[in-house]
Amino acid sequence: MMAIDPVTLAILKGRLEQIADEMDATLFRSAFNPIIAEAHDASHGIYDAQTGDTLVQGKSGLPIFVGVMAFAVKAVIDKATAQGGLNEGDVWIFNDPYVGGTHLSDFRLVKPIFRDGKVFCFLASVGHWHDVGGNVPGNYNPAATECFQEGMLIPPVKLYDKGVYRSDVVDILSANSRLPLSLYGDLNGQINALDLGEKRMKALLDEYGDAVLADSLGELKSRAADMMRAQISGLPEGTVSAEDFLDNDGIKDEPLKIALDLTIENGRMVMDFTRSSPACAGPVNISRATTIAACYVALKHIFGDVPANAGVLEPVDFKIDDDSLLSVKAPKPVGGYTETIMRLIDVVFQAISQLAPKDAMAPAYGTINALSLAGHRADGKRWVMFSFFGGGHGAHAGGDGLNHGNAPISTATIPPLEILESAYPVRFTQWALRPDSGGPGTTRGGLGATYEIELLEQDADVFLFGERGKYAPKGILGGGDAALNRFTYEQADGDHTPPMTSKMIGIHIERGQKLKLETPGGGGYGDPRLRDPEAVARDLALGYITPEAATRDFSVALTADGSIDMTKTADLRRQEAAE
Repeated sequence: MMAIDPVTLAILKGRLEQIADEMDATLFRSAFNPIIAEAHDASHGIYDAQTGDTLVQGKSGLPIFVGVMAFAVKAVIDKATAQGGLNEGDVWIFNDPYVGGTHLSDFRLVKPIFRDGKVFCFLASVGHWHDVGGNVPGNYNPAATECFQEGMLIPPVKLYDKGVYRSDVVDILSANSRLPLSLYGDLNGQINALDLGEKRMKALLDEYGDAVLADSLGELKSRAADMMRAQISGLPEGTVSAEDFLDNDGIKDEPLKIALDLTIENGRMVMDFTRSSPACAGPVNISRATTIAACYVALKHIFGDVPANAGVLEPVDFKIDDDSLLSVKAPKPVGGYTETIMRLIDVVFQAISQLAPKDAMAPAYGTINALSLAGHRADGKRWVMFSFFGGGHGAHAGGDGLNHGNAPISTATIPPLEILESAYPVRFTQWALRPDSGGPGTTRGGLGATYEIELLEQDADVFLFGERGKYAPKGILGGGDAALNRFTYEQADGDHTPPMTSKMIGIHIERGQKLKLETPGGGGYGDPRLRDPEAVARDLALGYITPEAATRDFSVALTADGSIDMTKTADLRRQEAAE
């Protein structure tokens, strides 16, 4: 292995990341589906030729996708090896979540890049397709008890065989979607992204040489591992524990525990999830690959300076029971994986807060509130609106949490209401921050949001897959919990809420009736009584908190005109501290 000078390494790192970024941008510009085109629910990366390990990821795609794609690429390597090997011009496609992670909506394309007859690396693309069959339009089926009720399951198969396009495979995919045109557009966007990535990668190899690129990729991975070991070695040794709960699995209204015992010893981190609940009947199970990828995302949030590649996990060991909630196999349903991995990230944040308070952040809002509306237009054409929604991020030592952010599992953005209203027969009658939804603390959790949606078409069926309806996002280090998630829907006899709080299928609404989502904020950080009264006054003035919450949660005294009495506030806080 040759020595790579730091300047060359930095240049190549930037060039490689640019390749992944260009693949992201190509798909975002060409996809038919707003969840990819607007929300950026997709990702691209460069992967190791032998192991499938993540080498480089784009900055715009979803980190959770990049993490699980290492398992997806390894699945392709294994399948191709069993069938006689890989060929130049091959492209593999599949959505099997048990070997590639996440759920059936996420289709993966994997392409080997050859040099002198040998695989140099893999390029991979993953995107959330609009509809892939199953019982529920949009595929978030909270009542699923097996994966067959969630959509079509495609194992790794060749989409291109030695450069020859297999239209029969595309015919099968299209026949199993309610929206085949959307599927076709997204698929071709991913193909184009990989084609561009191959062109850019080969140009870079021609410019610098295969050996220099190979050594640089190895060096980047090695440096990430060294930096992660240094971060772990800086933490106090010992074991800390954290646990949190999912509301239910959509089938039985009982909580499900996700527990982490995190040990630091001899420069290594052990993440032990064996106290977590066993596999459940409903679709909040996840595969082992998804669990490990979620931990990768959580650690990257905490140790942001460490380069984003497989080296992050080299000094980390995992203990995950087989057939637990966090390691299931087919045909257990996994369609609601987003809710479970957000709870996983929450327990990692809670555990790290006990070891490195200054680096820690409180849990975010913890649910994407996957909402599907489906019906027929006046001309008989089918329409399916699928979208996810935002909430508040957790507070941290450096400041308040972000108001109305996207989920910390990803960089996906919340689809703009203008796009949703133009594409589907709905009107948003409210899209606003939700007062008092952030957890109180020395620094306050970010605010959730209120979304109210009116149906403009004759009728529609509604499906919701959410969480945090019973177990609020927790505060850390003395901070308070955020508000609970709340969903209501209008019927002729008034407003209703789901019997399972956060999950429901088959809600039938008619023109003019409305749905309302009130999403959680993030947890608070530190004792709320230590929050600067001026910051509380600013929150009051902006409408982030109500006067009642200012007194109740932050122990401030208000004057008759609603301003803060600093002298009485100081006396009140001293009295409460003494008590």
